[in-house]
Amino acid sequence: MERRQADSDVTALLARFRQGDHAAEAVLFPLVYAELRRIAARHMRRERPGHSLQPTALVNEAYLRLIGQRAPPWQNRAHFFALASGVMREILIDHARRRRAAKRGDGKAPIRLDDPFRPVAVADGLTDDHLETLLAIDQALTQLADLDPRQTRIVELRFFAGMTSKEIAEVLDISDRTVEREWATARAWLYTRLRPMVDDDAKAR
Repeated sequence: MERRQADSDVTALLARFRQGDHAAEAVLFPLVYAELRRIAARHMRRERPGHSLQPTALVNEAYLRLIGQRAPPWQNRAHFFALASGVMREILIDHARRRRAAKRGDGKAPIRLDDPFRPVAVADGLTDDHLETLLAIDQALTQLADLDPRQTRIVELRFFAGMTSKEIAEVLDISDRTVEREWATARAWLYTRLRPMVDDDAKAR
């Protein structure tokens, strides 16, 4: 009951903020911080140890980008956290691209695919030499978005934001069963797309 009330409070505050009540923002941040921190920590677990960005900094930058929009696009609590996860991923991808440019092409990092049923998990345990891995995943998701934007959103929300099928269904306004079916389809497509990269890396060793 308390959790549902808290969720309702966040949704109400988000609605007030969208309508121009900026006083709601002062109340909103403490209520959403813990969940934003959890999402940021999940993203950071897939980064190299010693990343210059820390979860707190990632939370703050993502939050400022979200509330700084002239016309906030969120519809409710779940949608807000889904958007926050997407912004965090964009921040980390931009950071990885800058690092790759700074390295000036010092070599291509190996891409691992330890679990064929979780193809996007190749990003797990990134080290300083695994920038290409993160960017390869981003490229694959971008290609999937051209084919099926909804499946891409499901991957982002399920894998990166850690949302349940029920939460994703709420964000996308579809059924739980549709989420599960399209999640399976997207995993298979990503595995097919990333598998050649893994095979090439294995041959090169």
